[in-house]
Amino acid sequence: MAGPRDRSFLAHLWAALGGAPDRLLAVTFEGLSAGLPSVYAVNEGAAALVAATTLAVAELHAARSGGPMPGVAVDRRHVAAAFRSERYLRPVGWALPPAWDPIAGDYEARDRWIRLHTNYAWHRDAVLRVLGTAADRAAVTEAVRGWCADALEAAVVESGGCAAVMRTTEEWSAHPQGAAVAGEPLVHVARVAGGPLRLPVAQAPLAGVRVLDLTRVIAGPVCTRVLAWYGADVMRIDPPGFDEVGSLLGDTTVGKRRAFLDLRSPAGRAAFERLVEEAHVLVSGFRPDALRRLGYSTAALRALNPALILASHDAYGHTGAWSQRRGFDSLVQMSCGIAARGKVALATTHPAPLPAQALDHGTGYLVAAAVCRALTHAVERGETSEIRASLARTARWLVDLGDDGDPAGEDFTADAASPWLTELATAWGPLGVVRCPGRIAGTASGWARAPGPLGTDAPAWT
Repeated sequence: MAGPRDRSFLAHLWAALGGAPDRLLAVTFEGLSAGLPSVYAVNEGAAALVAATTLAVAELHAARSGGPMPGVAVDRRHVAAAFRSERYLRPVGWALPPAWDPIAGDYEARDRWIRLHTNYAWHRDAVLRVLGTAADRAAVTEAVRGWCADALEAAVVESGGCAAVMRTTEEWSAHPQGAAVAGEPLVHVARVAGGPLRLPVAQAPLAGVRVLDLTRVIAGPVCTRVLAWYGADVMRIDPPGFDEVGSLLGDTTVGKRRAFLDLRSPAGRAAFERLVEEAHVLVSGFRPDALRRLGYSTAALRALNPALILASHDAYGHTGAWSQRRGFDSLVQMSCGIAARGKVALATTHPAPLPAQALDHGTGYLVAAAVCRALTHAVERGETSEIRASLARTARWLVDLGDDGDPAGEDFTADAASPWLTELATAWGPLGVVRCPGRIAGTASGWARAPGPLGTDAPAWT
């Protein structure tokens, strides 16, 4: 049954996060578990992830206040809306740009399916260089047919682009990177001495916590928008003129300051280092060596701020030959067998992905939970933490939950999401945004800032 399944999934997640089992008694699930139909346990897994995050926030609030653990409630229907939050943005009197570049998508190569991800212009250019075609869907389709999928994947990646062959779960398990990911923990957490974290008691659980957000697209922004929902002061940093996927900004920038910084310029580096010195948390969604190549290794960041909590996530794990590979949710679903299993379950001719960007959302919630548990350790024990997660490891967790679900079950609709929308005034016009799911008794939550274009704020905490 759904109730016992999401509760047992929660217990597994909470143990992976190092949480005390008695804390689980604070959690209550409400509503029906449906709306995200899949052969995999997406509904129950999503509810468990949200519950683990909300429980970690509640635990932090208790640690800061010195009071008892507050009760936590999770509405499963609200979770279904939240795991599709970018789909349910509701502009009033204006329109969102397209969610996907016209070239992005699944293609039949000579021997099997391959997905090309081209939402960023430089990734599209890499694909077109390899194929030798213009930016035309029909021309790309014809060119891909002349390639073996593995060879095309390798060529696109070598050219700086993003592609993924559709593999089965068995093929992924036998693949060296699949084996490397299977050997990693669901979330890696290392604790080190960092000095006590002293924050005044506040009604919002994360009030006064300063979070540097170096993330893009969905997973990392989900993490930081959750932290902002519970009161954190989140500063998103992008390079000057960075062109994020426009259809996502209303969902991924809500609750956050947004500043441009050039980390290759002396002035930009000086401003960034001032932010690091005064931050409590840094969340990064870059490839594992990206900050190091800019001169900001873990050791360098710790030298600036010994108490800084460092959280990062990537696509394909932190070990193995693919640890530096660019990737996105839809590509990881192809690589690890999820899209192939869905294709079989639905008896379709095309790859069949999950009913939501569940690897993105799930990893975002997982990292947010780990960050809140790290903040609790900082308050109670004077420890700081280094946290790592990946879309591929979250995918392995979801696959391991079982594949006995109903891919033809009830599908959540935009109208069904209406009860959990809040309308915000933005620079683009009024916008309905899905609120964060999960409730904590006796605490305040909500976003202090509306979403908006990148680079509109000064790179300073005050």
